[in-house]
Amino acid sequence: QMQLVESGGGLVTAGDSLRLSCAASGRPLSYYNVAWFRRAPGKEREYVGDISPGGDTTTYADPVKGRFSISRNNADQTVYLQMSNLRPDDTAVYYCAAGKDIGGEYTFWGQGTQVTVSS
Repeated sequence: QMQLVESGGGLVTAGDSLRLSCAASGRPLSYYNVAWFRRAPGKEREYVGDISPGGDTTTYADPVKGRFSISRNNADQTVYLQMSNLRPDDTAVYYCAAGKDIGGEYTFWGQGTQVTVSS
């Protein structure tokens, strides 16, 4: 089993930046693609982006391209989501996930961290 714990969420003002962390334990993080998702109030869970096991490839959803950046430090078992120029519609609970299966679903999930962006 792998455990994932997100941290770094909080209340910020539009235009601010915030960095979320996803700390892994139980298995070597370097084995896994890691993704970030978010769920806004009253909405479905939304894919934000992901990073390859070695960190050489990142992919982002259109709403966050150019504003969000994912990086990782496998030695520290941590993946980061750097968020810049935050907007009120970025308000959501943010989750990290690892262990993508052949069907595209992720096996391991964190508990989430709340990000609230005020206008």
